[in-house]
Amino acid sequence: MFWERFYQACLTKNTKPNPLGRKIGISSGVITKWKQEGTIPNGETLKKIADELDCSVDYLLGRTDNPEVNQ
Repeated sequence: MFWERFYQACLTKNTKPNPLGRKIGISSGVITKWKQEGTIPNGETLKKIADELDCSVDYLLGRTDNPEVNQ
């Protein structure tokens, strides 16, 4: 679930996973593990991703279908 949400959110923001990863200090190898092995980033990384993609961590994790951040 995470990879699909992450990838779609990247496309929505006109970016791709690897450039976003570089921006927040994540290697392409780690991003490949997310895709191929289905691993999920730790909490701090999830927050950085959500901030960059302007969506909620819950959305990235599949806990809600609403990408909006609760203010």
